[in-house]
Amino acid sequence: MDEALGQALHWTTRGIEVAGILVIVIGTIGATITFLRQRFGGDSSEAFHTFRSSLGRSILLGLEFLVAADIINTVAIEPTLDSLAVLAGIVLVRTFLSFALEVEIEGRWPWQKGQPAAQDK
Repeated sequence: MDEALGQALHWTTRGIEVAGILVIVIGTIGATITFLRQRFGGDSSEAFHTFRSSLGRSILLGLEFLVAADIINTVAIEPTLDSLAVLAGIVLVRTFLSFALEVEIEGRWPWQKGQPAAQDK
């Protein structure tokens, strides 16, 4: 029974990792197609901003899936101090990336949610 649970958790984390990768890849393809349509379809003024926002959002969502998979893998499958330290490093780096991407997409700090972005003023 314990081996079956371990295998189920292993495949669950792999499925979540694949979902995260697919979100990033599909989001990149979708953002690129939308960018090309806007760029060559006549509405090129906002094309680049829309592209960056869409691409950033897909990367953020994909990172969330990958962090979830790492947490499950570390806590449920390999609960050692070494794996916990690796998880802490991964989560720290991915959290910084998420924070930086959100600032880049929104154009303001997360605690300024109610205020207009600098480019909207």
